[in-house]
Amino acid sequence: MQNKGLIKLFALLFGLVSIYQLSFTFIASKLEKDAENYAVNEISEAEEDYVAKREALEASYLDSIGSNPVLGYTSYDDAKKKELNKGLDLKGGINVTLQISVKDILKGLANNTKNPVFNKALADADNASKNSDDTYLELFFEAFDNIKGDTKLASPDIFANKGLSDVVNFQMSDDQVKPIIRTKIDESIVSAFEVLRERIDGFGVTQPNIQREGNSGRILVELPGARDIGRAQELLSSTAQLEFWETYSQSNQSLGTFFVNANERLKEILEPVEAEEEISKPESEIDSLLSDVAQDSLDLTAQANPLLGKLIPASPGGHAIARVQIADTAEVGKYLRMPQIKRLLPNDVQFTKFLWERPTKDSELVELYALKSNRDNTPRISGDVVSDAQDTFDQFNKPAVSMTMNTRGAKEWEKLTGDAFNNQTGIAIVLDNKVYTAPGVSTGPISGGRSEITGTFTVNETKDIANVLRAGKLPASAEIIQSEVVGPSLGQEAIDSGFMSFLIAMCFVLVWMIFYYGKAGIFADIALILNILLIFGVLTSLGAVLTLPGIAGIVLTIGMSVDANVLIFERIKEELARGKGKTQAVADGFSNALSSILDANITTGLTAIILFVFGSGPIKGFATTLLIGIVTSLFTAIFITRLLVDWYVAKKGRSLDFSTAITKNLFKNMNIKFLGKRKIAYVVSFILVGIGVFSLVTTGLQQGVDFVGGRSYQIRFEKAVNPSEIASELNTVFGSGTNVKTFGEANQIKVTTPYKVEVEGIEVDSEIQNKLYTSLQRYLPDGTSFEDFTVGASEKSIGILQSVKVGPTIADDIKNNAFLAIIGSLAVVFLYILLRFRKWQFSLGAVIAVFHDVMIVLGIFSLTGSIMPFNMEIDQAFIAAILTVIGYSLNDTVVVFDRIREIVNLKGWNNGQNINQALNSTLSRTLNTSLTTLIVLLAIFIFGGESLRGFMFAMIVGVLVGTYSSVFIATPIMFDALKKKIAGADE
Repeated sequence: MQNKGLIKLFALLFGLVSIYQLSFTFIASKLEKDAENYAVNEISEAEEDYVAKREALEASYLDSIGSNPVLGYTSYDDAKKKELNKGLDLKGGINVTLQISVKDILKGLANNTKNPVFNKALADADNASKNSDDTYLELFFEAFDNIKGDTKLASPDIFANKGLSDVVNFQMSDDQVKPIIRTKIDESIVSAFEVLRERIDGFGVTQPNIQREGNSGRILVELPGARDIGRAQELLSSTAQLEFWETYSQSNQSLGTFFVNANERLKEILEPVEAEEEISKPESEIDSLLSDVAQDSLDLTAQANPLLGKLIPASPGGHAIARVQIADTAEVGKYLRMPQIKRLLPNDVQFTKFLWERPTKDSELVELYALKSNRDNTPRISGDVVSDAQDTFDQFNKPAVSMTMNTRGAKEWEKLTGDAFNNQTGIAIVLDNKVYTAPGVSTGPISGGRSEITGTFTVNETKDIANVLRAGKLPASAEIIQSEVVGPSLGQEAIDSGFMSFLIAMCFVLVWMIFYYGKAGIFADIALILNILLIFGVLTSLGAVLTLPGIAGIVLTIGMSVDANVLIFERIKEELARGKGKTQAVADGFSNALSSILDANITTGLTAIILFVFGSGPIKGFATTLLIGIVTSLFTAIFITRLLVDWYVAKKGRSLDFSTAITKNLFKNMNIKFLGKRKIAYVVSFILVGIGVFSLVTTGLQQGVDFVGGRSYQIRFEKAVNPSEIASELNTVFGSGTNVKTFGEANQIKVTTPYKVEVEGIEVDSEIQNKLYTSLQRYLPDGTSFEDFTVGASEKSIGILQSVKVGPTIADDIKNNAFLAIIGSLAVVFLYILLRFRKWQFSLGAVIAVFHDVMIVLGIFSLTGSIMPFNMEIDQAFIAAILTVIGYSLNDTVVVFDRIREIVNLKGWNNGQNINQALNSTLSRTLNTSLTTLIVLLAIFIFGGESLRGFMFAMIVGVLVGTYSSVFIATPIMFDALKKKIAGADE
């Protein structure tokens, strides 16, 4: 092997970088564990609401040490940003898919026109969207074209209106208008995306994820660790409103008197016991979504001035009234909202609205504004008057935002700017209850409705603000069409079970390799351990999210990475059996195995790529870890194992047999006539597939909510319950179609209901949970409140642990994507094998074998779905399992085909006898890899948690069937398709 020094250096650096990246995860975890232990020692379980108090104390502890140096190169705050991201299923939280209403945006662009053709096209697009994968905008254009007659998109009462007069005129054709509308729609969706991102940044959740899904108008939001689920859903789905307010000046005496009086009143209110209770209450709605957001840990009773002590004088010349440490905003906001404090406001400022500014990056202070409000709490100007906003540069060449208002807005803006000029106050531009900027007016009233917003902005910030301002002009509803909520206790259980399966699988593989290959197995184990280190290091470096299926992907990689070492060791044993010296045998063994290793991993990688493209959420996590595992296992098997083996055999007197006394003669001189038994195999497979197809036609499959839409809830009780009894009660409440079954232990059930599946909105979610609570209350412990049942705390062990909602539209999309993923994987693999082996008969054999495997897995799920004691629903995870089965089956088949090609090239076909020889020569590798992978899958199946059991069962069946089909289906079909050519070649 050439360049050994370079490979050693690369492996060393790769390993050190992985350790460095993972160190942040260990540091953050250790400090969080220290905080948890500190809170447990300080607050006993005997105290009321001890869980919330502990969480608050943990947060304050971590906040107090956040910037302290750790090991000289990081801090807790830094390590937290760089730690391994854990997904929703491992950390708890909420994942939602929001559908931005393109219909609402179109109506806004057309100024809510009454044009009958326009509105009929919208109605037709609504109907078409239920059964189409096309975007709503394309469906609208298609519907409009079908019914437009003489009506044009550029009609004065459609898009050639005042609002779009700068870009659309009466003379334009429909083909000219369409790209303009596409651009406007995209801008509006970007605006909605920016609004959501601003909200999420204020939630306080660590490692949030928000991304657009193509041009569909859908936005995926994941908030790991979020606990106040109802509020999260409400904030995410509500439409952002832009507002303009006049501020009070810094020198306002009435406000100064108010703060002094409020400070004195707070001294009386904050008695020691009450103060302790105050710390444990949830923080401000403005500043935090999570109950564990950092808050001030100081004992309030020890402060001489509970309010004034936290206020810092505002920047001179500005229009804020004070500044506050960001860590104190929750507490100050809570004080200012207290009814007994608000009553202290003097009459001339009694309707004051207090708001925080939008904090700048890395800032420690945030400014507090006092806005002139009224009895109805309505702003002077709302965002609907803004007709356009563009990012630009001011007279000093600094980034700014140029804003244009409609006629009504121009008049109101002139009056507001005049008042601000006369009063020497500012104009606060507020979005989502945060002040973006509050400029003053230095030249008198501004007429014409044109203005410029300046400040300490970057170019990107002015782009974002302009987008946000445009969103005010085009308010569009955001419906939650898919959501998943996972309780934190369930996430911890997933971590425990996931790593238990990981350790068991790892230990088995390490022991097995030593048992089967002796000293060589130790080298394979070292490479495998490095492989796992590299996988986690790469995941952390890329900022990828580790999910429970991701852990399954890593564990599966352990089993499958053994395959490369097995292929290499078996080829070395063959070279040794031919009498070659150890150095030459090792070189030839690695060289001869390389083709099979690459082919097998490329086919598996292709299916993983398809899974990544068509999957979502946890399934992407599974595909990501599988892809990373394929690359790292290739590196460690081909290079690291080679380095270790070469190093060992280089010294004289060392023996390396690649076997042990027990395994030395296993599978030697095998001479099974596989092709002679192919007709029996055909009959057996035909019967199995036939039974499966019959069951699929008559019984079908249990489709999960991913494919049919609806809501499902994982609910745990204190004692065992009867699912049939509960199903009877819930069907009375929700109507027929509600399904209840035991999910894991006897005290846990999964409820799935199509009740109001086509109705969106969090009101329906609340209604269903209320009905569940009412119906199931008699099964719950006495005193269990609705809040305990639906949300609970981090140590919650009863109630709703997980909920999933999938709207019918997205369910159709998921189903279509699943179908495309399976068909796409078959097509890609057919083409790859055709390219690699240059004969379509090889591709035919491989694809038929894969189709055979998939049909048997589906048949078994159909036959046993109602009797298995675990979840057998067909969902996205099941599709991931099917694609993995396809990849594994092809992996096995390609290795066999590769050996057939090698032997036939040397010895010819010999009427199929050399095919039998090839199959016998790969039998050791086939059974070894299959057994290892099977044991690994069984470890996950048994110890990996309830949510993975159906997923793993499909893969276990797939591995068994795939091993069988590669020998008895793929190869015989290839042989029969080539029979005439083989006979001619042998002659």
